[in-house]
Amino acid sequence: MKMKKLIPLYIIITLIFTILYIFLAAKPLAKEYQFTPIWKISTANPAISEANEGEKLRCFHLGQTLGYFTEDGRISFFKTFPDRVAISDNYFALYDSQAIDIPFYNNKGQEVGTIKASGYPFFKDDMIYVFLPGGSSFSKCDESGNVSWTYEGILPITAFSAKKKYTAVGFADGTIKVFNNTNGAVEINFAPGGSDYPIILGLDISSDGQYVAAISGHNQQRFTLSRREDNQQKIIYHTFLDTDTPHRTLVHFCKNGNRVLYNYQGAVGIYDLRLNKNTVIPIKDKVISIKENDNFVYMLSKNKSKYTVAVIEKTDTLEGTFTFESDSAFISTDGDNLYIGKDNTISRLSVSQE
Repeated sequence: MKMKKLIPLYIIITLIFTILYIFLAAKPLAKEYQFTPIWKISTANPAISEANEGEKLRCFHLGQTLGYFTEDGRISFFKTFPDRVAISDNYFALYDSQAIDIPFYNNKGQEVGTIKASGYPFFKDDMIYVFLPGGSSFSKCDESGNVSWTYEGILPITAFSAKKKYTAVGFADGTIKVFNNTNGAVEINFAPGGSDYPIILGLDISSDGQYVAAISGHNQQRFTLSRREDNQQKIIYHTFLDTDTPHRTLVHFCKNGNRVLYNYQGAVGIYDLRLNKNTVIPIKDKVISIKENDNFVYMLSKNKSKYTVAVIEKTDTLEGTFTFESDSAFISTDGDNLYIGKDNTISRLSVSQE
């Protein structure tokens, strides 16, 4: 009889413990990132559809073809070429090993000027440069291709970074020069040092010109981050790398200036300036392109004909990778869109968290 009276009590206690367990032990499911295909277009003899006035265009360079495309998947300009090309979202130019007085074109294919120098053109957004014969000098040009100023050196240029106000250049002797883009004056001249054989293999400068990040040297290769103080660069962080990278490599300041990424043999490092924290992510292959949007950094790496896209979240976490085979490839971003070009196709993916 007593046992029957206790049964309701046991039931109540069990219910209470069950409810407490649900609220205290249960965790919300982690959101997953979804890559949704939006469209895929072919660049093999494509139909051309002129861009609308003010419509944003993105460049592509795949094999011996180049052109521009729109967000909704229309090819607005297409061209094949026999030798070499320099291209950005604003301009492109075709050239060969004897390049001199090189005409260049806007993203609609209209000739807009001539680079009045002998050498190899380089475009970064709407900025125009030409690397002069010998590999130790370069010129910055205006929007018509006229030379604004020239740096004439004797040491091979081994790394280059162009921003709106400043140009940073690394040299084979391990020195870095920062140029004022208005007049070409050298505002900073320093050497990170720290290795047996000095050479600058990769560098970037922040948009405001205050920070310079670089990978330098062989035999105790290292990454350095320096800050401008009274027209001098003071190293505020450095780390020796586990392996020596035997080739030029990428260093990249994120758009907000809070993080800098650097690629070396077998890994990508991410230094957070706000947290003074360095994170290392294993990336086996050589990184050839870094693009970003508000939430992610995308890295395209290459090993022979195998390309890999790595996705890094803003908390410096590797969210995933995917790989494909191709003879040529590129990546580009805009908002939540990721564009991937391979051989003769371009795809648009929408990235969302669900």
